[in-house]
Amino acid sequence: MRREIDLLIENVMILPVVPKGSVIKNGFIAISDGRIKDFGRMEERPNFNAEEVLNGKGMCALPGLINTHTHAPMTLLRGIGDALPLNKWLEEAIWPREAKLTAEDIYWGTMLACLEMIRSGTTCFVDMYLEEDAVARAVLDSGLRAFLSYGMIDLGSEDKREKELRITEGFVRRWHGAGEGRIRCMIAPHATYTCSKELLLASKALADEMNLMLNIHLSETKSEVKKVKELTGMRPVEYLESLRFLSPNVLAAHCVWLSDEEMKILAKRGVSVSHCPSSNAKLGSGIAPVKELISEGVNVSIGTDGCASNDDLDMFEEMRLTCFLQRARLLDPTAIRALDVIEMATINAARAIGMEDEIGSIERGKRADIILVSLKAPRLVPLNDLVSNLVFSSSGNDISTVIVDGKILMKERKVLSMDEEEVLKEASSRSKP
Repeated sequence: MRREIDLLIENVMILPVVPKGSVIKNGFIAISDGRIKDFGRMEERPNFNAEEVLNGKGMCALPGLINTHTHAPMTLLRGIGDALPLNKWLEEAIWPREAKLTAEDIYWGTMLACLEMIRSGTTCFVDMYLEEDAVARAVLDSGLRAFLSYGMIDLGSEDKREKELRITEGFVRRWHGAGEGRIRCMIAPHATYTCSKELLLASKALADEMNLMLNIHLSETKSEVKKVKELTGMRPVEYLESLRFLSPNVLAAHCVWLSDEEMKILAKRGVSVSHCPSSNAKLGSGIAPVKELISEGVNVSIGTDGCASNDDLDMFEEMRLTCFLQRARLLDPTAIRALDVIEMATINAARAIGMEDEIGSIERGKRADIILVSLKAPRLVPLNDLVSNLVFSSSGNDISTVIVDGKILMKERKVLSMDEEEVLKEASSRSKP
């Protein structure tokens, strides 16, 4: 008896991520109604009647990568403000240009980001920005999955605070659950140094009321820690702890400058961290203590940050750099393993956004967010160690096929979910040099 399915991938190597370290050398994946119906070794494959069949010979299937910190429309600011410290970079190079961005600029900047992410194997991303409705429209059109949030800043102004909260609540009510669940919303107070105590508390209350996650920048630079300590008498994590802000629904980006006690607090409260190695390195912010965070029991994922501080969205680069920087920082080649960073970009990231039961690994019943990586490039031959090759040798350019919710967004390097030439043309015309 033949079983009806939508899509069958056959003759493919599979890195399911769960169970840890398992590899299927020649396998199949059956997809139906947007979910993984079955997978396993080819010799054990049941009879399927598939609407479409993909031959995965010479490729590896793994869960789509999850970028847990982006500012997607900042593709339009790629290359702006190099060699500036974070405060000058924001105040002199970035914020004045962002003030000139229209909703349509933001839509096309996000479409460019989505195109880049599809081409490099990211199937889900976490975003914080302005005019987030335009970001949501782009995500809807691109076919990707995303957690979106409007970045709130009040700088102590009560009028500004009330306006920011109104914008956030309206955005959530319009978009949470859109695109058949591909779009979900978060509450995002920008940072401890740009948000008043009242805004932080109101954000926490709103997230609890609407059962949403919180998205915040935290302890990115030394100067930020100094400023918060001058304002509150406490370091940033200690300050948030005093407000009872920290909990498992908090995703904190960067976390570069942490004390030992702050790492213990993050672990105790179940906070997840988004490590952004390229951005932190480019801006000279420092290297986050990823090894120590993991040792304390903190769930660490990986983000690219925005294109203005990276300057790309290739998660393969971030995985490699995460490994290299920790080993160099600690003078220890065992500090972070290749498999560790694969997990950070997949199942750990899914856990960070509360989606570990839905995405982040290839398991029966999970959403079919899957990428196929070509193993034919010279830099990936010979294949002595699959995981090592994926992390240390491959790049986003090796992605052949991208599937989200069972739908093929890119097949054999051809993007199907958008007009690539139109996106490149529009984004180029809207850049802000």
